[in-house]
Amino acid sequence: MIDVDQHISAVQRRVGTRTLPAGQARVVTVTRTFDAPVDDVWDACTNPDRIPRWFLPITGDLRVGGRYQLEGNAGGVVERCEPPGGAGVPGFDATWEFGDQVTAIEVRLTPGLDGGTVLTLDHVGHVDDAFWTEFGPGAVGIGWESGLLGLAGHLGAPGVPTPDQGAAWMASPEGHRFVAAAGAAWGAAHVASGADPEAARAAADRTVAAYTAVPEEAPDPAP
Repeated sequence: MIDVDQHISAVQRRVGTRTLPAGQARVVTVTRTFDAPVDDVWDACTNPDRIPRWFLPITGDLRVGGRYQLEGNAGGVVERCEPPGGAGVPGFDATWEFGDQVTAIEVRLTPGLDGGTVLTLDHVGHVDDAFWTEFGPGAVGIGWESGLLGLAGHLGAPGVPTPDQGAAWMASPEGHRFVAAAGAAWGAAHVASGADPEAARAAADRTVAAYTAVPEEAPDPAP
C-alpha cells in the first residue's frame, strides 16, 4: 500500500503555451521534489542501468546527438545534457518521438530543501486541437506522474510498485484511485490555465476512463 494522497500532493502541475519556430505549442509541466541529492537523481535519470529499475528498459546512446529508444514507448535524440557541476542548470533535453508524433521533453534538476532535489519536466509540442479537446493535458500528465512515482520509489519512497509490478498495480483499485486523483488534478491545472471548467473536467474524465479501461479479452479459439 502507498499513500496515494501524499504522492498526488507531492506533484505540482502547470499547463501553458510556448511559441516555437513552427508556431504555438502546448506545454505540460510536472514538478516533484525527491528526498535525494541532485547527483543521485541525475544518475537515476541518465544511467541506462538504473532507468529500467523505475521506468522502462532503454537502449541507444545517451549523449548529445545520440538516439535512444524506450522499450514499447517513445524514442528520440538527446539534444542537451548538462550534468551536475557544470556551468548550467543540471538537466537534459530530448525529442520525444512516438509513432508520427514528434514532441520534446526538457528536464531540470535544482537543489531543494534539506538536501533534496526539485525535478521539473516540460513536455512541449504541437498537439492536434481535436485530441487536446478530447483528452486535455492529463493524457501526458498522468503518464509522467506515474513515471515520477516510480522514480520516488527507486529513490526510497516506501510501498511504490516496481516496474514489473506496475501494470498489475495500475489495474488495481489503488492504481485506479491514483489515476482518478491525478486526472482530477490535471483537470484543475487545465482550468487554472484558462480552459473552460466544464470542458476541462470532461476531458479529464475521458482521460481517466482511457487509463483505467479494462482490455478486452481475446476470444477463445474455435474448437
